[in-house]
Amino acid sequence: MVGDSHSMELPDWGRLRAGRGRLRGLRCIHTHLSGEGLTPDDKTDLLLLRLDAMVTIGVDNDGFPALAHTAALRPANSDGEGMEFLVPLPPAQIELDFQAWVYDLEAELARTVGTREVGAGERAILVSVTAGRTAADLESHIAELHELARSAGVDIVDVVTQTRPRVDPKTVLGSGKLQDLMIRAFQSNIELVIVDQDMTPTQARNLAERMELRVIDRTQLILDIFAQHATSRDGKLQVELAQLKYRLPRLAQRADVSLSRLAGGIGGRGPGETKLEVDRRRTRDRVTRLERELEKLGAQRENRRQRRGRRDVPVLSIVGYTNAGKSTLLRALTKADVHIANKMFSTLDPVSRRLRFPHAREVIITDTVGFIRDLPPDLVTAFRATLEELADASLFLHVVDASSPDCERRIETVRGVLDQIGMQAPELLVFNQIDKLENREGEALARRYGGVAVSALAGTGLRTLVERAEQMLWAEDNGRRERQGGLAGLTQA
Repeated sequence: MVGDSHSMELPDWGRLRAGRGRLRGLRCIHTHLSGEGLTPDDKTDLLLLRLDAMVTIGVDNDGFPALAHTAALRPANSDGEGMEFLVPLPPAQIELDFQAWVYDLEAELARTVGTREVGAGERAILVSVTAGRTAADLESHIAELHELARSAGVDIVDVVTQTRPRVDPKTVLGSGKLQDLMIRAFQSNIELVIVDQDMTPTQARNLAERMELRVIDRTQLILDIFAQHATSRDGKLQVELAQLKYRLPRLAQRADVSLSRLAGGIGGRGPGETKLEVDRRRTRDRVTRLERELEKLGAQRENRRQRRGRRDVPVLSIVGYTNAGKSTLLRALTKADVHIANKMFSTLDPVSRRLRFPHAREVIITDTVGFIRDLPPDLVTAFRATLEELADASLFLHVVDASSPDCERRIETVRGVLDQIGMQAPELLVFNQIDKLENREGEALARRYGGVAVSALAGTGLRTLVERAEQMLWAEDNGRRERQGGLAGLTQA
């Protein structure tokens, strides 16, 4: 390959020696006319192309070779450095068995990759940009993204963050941090990059092309979790609808391989619809069909709710942040065999059970999908039919993970989503998982917010919860009885 004093274009070698832990089998040796040694571009090319070595040879004022700088990839050391640099020497003074050196490096890389357990999940790096957020907010967001990835069955190997006022409009991260990310991805044998911010189609495409890896954002990760956990017909249809709405604006990013029209006008018409147009039309048709099916299922649920309403049975709806322990609470109160798991969004489909209160009173208690910060709009829209179950609630049991360091923000998030979908009902805050706290911190937290403290797993505080719920559900009946009793006493007097 021959270039000029500014650049040199390397060919695409495809999947030549593309196995894990293997180098390309090619080395790049080129001159630098200004004695700059190894530039950032040289290091990036070494990494992206997985070359055996990158060698730059300087040129002195007489045009003769000056120092040769050599770099090669190696497993990361304790300082995180993933490249080996040889001492710069004039080319004539280099005494090195290059082939043996490269074989040793490749064997070391292969041993590092070989430590992966069989059957482990995809190896991923989490990426987040502060974009004006505080350090505490960033830490909270990363922790939540880590939990989402765990729920999806992903093995998080590393976390990359960058402090900057806003995300880069092209690649999310700045160029320097992006290079660092690519080096870490190579060193750790990464298969997937998960970005905390929702990416535009352009950002997603640019990152994927630069890194030659699958790159997804937070919304895609949540959609994947929903797809794993959907079991009912309603749930599967709603997940598919949300996925299609998310993908529709991103189909245009494949336009470069989909264009087949010629110039417009007589004699210049193309062979018909492009592949992009066909994909869009099919996606829109599928979205319309899914929306019709969900409308029918929604009408059936409405009929069930009307029949339930005619029996005048109060409804308790369990709401809350995802993985706060809502299903565990339902099981503890009703002894029902419902699915529980220490994962986000393990419950997607509404679950309703009967619960008998003291004084021979009965209620319907319903568990619904959990909420999360910045819930994707398409998910809210797709799951509106499921969330309509909340419309008949006589009382919201708002379950809060008392052990969460940002429980106040989570409370506001849930309330915000309920306001967004227009659901209103009296609320009883239930601070769950107090068994993870010490020195009656849970009870103090509940008193501060006027709620109740429970441990659904240990069965602590459930009697108090039932009593408070009964008081709130039948407060009007109790007041009427008290007033009637007072009038009877006055009449007797």
